[in-house]
Amino acid sequence: MTTPEQEQLQVLEVNANFYRAFESLDIQRMAAGWARGDYVKCVHPGWSMLSGWEAVRASWEMIFSNTKEIRFTLTDVRVQIRGPLAWVVLTENLLSQVQQDVTATTLLSTNIYEKTNGRWQMVHHHASHVFSSRTGSDKEVTH
Repeated sequence: MTTPEQEQLQVLEVNANFYRAFESLDIQRMAAGWARGDYVKCVHPGWSMLSGWEAVRASWEMIFSNTKEIRFTLTDVRVQIRGPLAWVVLTENLLSQVQQDVTATTLLSTNIYEKTNGRWQMVHHHASHVFSSRTGSDKEVTH
């Protein structure tokens, strides 16, 4: 039986593998980390929610075919595990080249994993642009 600390390390490693697969621009590596099924979801920045593995896979194929290079630096990585589900919340700091354009972008991301047959697999990825440096806890609430 694994300890909670070992489970966290496993989830963090699976999450790191997701970003290595992304950087490789290899659909087979990306596909290896995802669960299959209609309940799988993905929201890329500026896109509508994609439902089901086939739609999610097609989105990665499109992204990979239009991207020359992408590199991630992950910060503020936090993991939580509850039963067979784990989620990782983090900041993606990325440098990418699409055609001739090089861009630096910061995204907030949530990755949800499901443990099935002893293996953690992604079931949901959601990344959103950061438009403000203020966090939710910094904002003043008025009624």
